[in-house]
Amino acid sequence: MLTGRRYDLAADRTRAINRMRAQLLEYFPALERTFDYAASKSALILLTGYQTPAGLRRVGPSRLAAWLKNRKVRGAQAMADAAVAAAQSQHTAVAGESTAAAVVNTLARAVLALDDEIAGIDAQIAVRFRERRDADVVLSMPGMGPLLGAEFIACTGGDMDAFGSSGRLAGVAGLAPVPRDSGRISGNMRRPHRYHRRLLRVFYLSAQIAARFCPTSKTFYDRKRAEGKSHKQAILALARRRLDVLWALIRDQRQWTAQPPQPGLTGAA
Repeated sequence: MLTGRRYDLAADRTRAINRMRAQLLEYFPALERTFDYAASKSALILLTGYQTPAGLRRVGPSRLAAWLKNRKVRGAQAMADAAVAAAQSQHTAVAGESTAAAVVNTLARAVLALDDEIAGIDAQIAVRFRERRDADVVLSMPGMGPLLGAEFIACTGGDMDAFGSSGRLAGVAGLAPVPRDSGRISGNMRRPHRYHRRLLRVFYLSAQIAARFCPTSKTFYDRKRAEGKSHKQAILALARRRLDVLWALIRDQRQWTAQPPQPGLTGAA
């Protein structure tokens, strides 16, 4: 329930930011392209107080910086300078500007509220996830944090026996090809059309992270790229490899290590 709620909130946040940027683009394009509203909480705070070129020009960079500092915004002066510079580049008031500005204000506040709710749910997810028996095993895998780990548990129910094999789990996650035989043609394989998209997302995102920060995963990724595979194909191949590894680690109740396992043990990393 918690991971599903977080997924919905993240989608709501994305929609609100896209709508806010589209509204800004209609009457204040210079400000819309000045900041990354999806990643910057400070830019959202700015929009809760000032949304129009005239308003920003009137307050000026010094007073705007002081206003931002009072709201604990980092780099307040640089942000104030950038916002006022954007306002100085536009002196024409667009029809409906005040109404559009009010909508932007409302959407910015809504995104900030969503951020607070998401942070609260993240804390709950982390606590509940660490109560699971397999939490330490999952977290030992490079690229798997509490959120992706909790998503993995939520998608699988935490019971690997229900799938029977890592190949079956890979099929559910969309990481294993299925036959596309027809008539006299056999051995034709394709990616499945029906699969668990949230489970695929877990392994795809964790593989992307591991390909950057885990030497073992990076070596595997580089080898696939050298074989002529695209970035997406290499990440999917790495995701499948990591699924097999995680399956074996949970089965053996071992934590991930870059060193090969001792003879007689399974679940090599």
